[in-house]
Amino acid sequence: MFGNYLIGLREGLEASLVVCILIAYLVKTGRRDALRPIWLGIGVAVAISLGFGFALEYGSQELTFEAQELLGGSLSILAVCLVTWMVFWMRRTARHLRSELHGKLDAALQMGTGALVATAFLAVGREGLETALFVWASVRAATDENNSTQAPLFGVLLGIATAILLGWLFYRGALRINLARFFTWTGGMLVVVAAGVLAYGVHDLQEARFLGGLADKAFNVSTTIPPDSWYGTLLKGVFNFQPDPTVLQVTVWALYLVPTLGLFLAPVGFGRSVGAKEQKATDEKAESGGDRARGDDGAVPDGERVRDGARGAGGRTVGDEV
Repeated sequence: MFGNYLIGLREGLEASLVVCILIAYLVKTGRRDALRPIWLGIGVAVAISLGFGFALEYGSQELTFEAQELLGGSLSILAVCLVTWMVFWMRRTARHLRSELHGKLDAALQMGTGALVATAFLAVGREGLETALFVWASVRAATDENNSTQAPLFGVLLGIATAILLGWLFYRGALRINLARFFTWTGGMLVVVAAGVLAYGVHDLQEARFLGGLADKAFNVSTTIPPDSWYGTLLKGVFNFQPDPTVLQVTVWALYLVPTLGLFLAPVGFGRSVGAKEQKATDEKAESGGDRARGDDGAVPDGERVRDGARGAGGRTVGDEV
């Protein structure tokens, strides 16, 4: 359940921050008339993401066992690829995310209502589709030994609800956290969860007879860690732990987890330090004009801040530096 909660929290918070940035910018610049198209685009993105999730869940039930396993394994591997790309992308671009969204929003305002709807849809829809795919793969992996999907789905919904609450607190100026540290820690834990989903996807492909080695077990600790015990269920829910994995599963799990986690947690790499000067210049340029007019005391430090648009210029900061 914790792993699924983490997915809902991490993905939901990214979408919430995007929404906060878009709404705050429109309110701050006096373009409240553009809020309706933005909310429309967000609503369409959420509806399509939910539809995609339902299609994955109920559409696969009509397939044969081998086809289900082949589809499940393939989509699990695809989900891991997307999530891996996402955590590295967020680490590299989080510092200038606001400036990027502001630029797209300015262009959309000049083009009209349709462009505003499309901007909001694309900004939120990508996160929604990635979330639907990874949640489906993770829930499927977590319920392999248990037909009930209530606990994993409850964890996802609880994570999304927490993300929405945090996003609202950011917007209202009631909460400040170090988002860079938050995304680093949650990103690292999400890589661990993704490794378990990847191993489960490989097992699906083995059961579909697409890959061999199903009978070659790396170890079997079912007697020591029974799958139906509370600690077996905990390990299954958090890490997608399997007491009797195949040699290929363990190999793929290790080959993914060790280098990916090492690269993600490295102090230098994937844009955290590389290009810092260029990003700083870009951020300072984007913050010029109205923000500089506030003087030295109101200058915006280098880094990404989400501001309370409802309070206008000079309002309280609602997101810490990224």
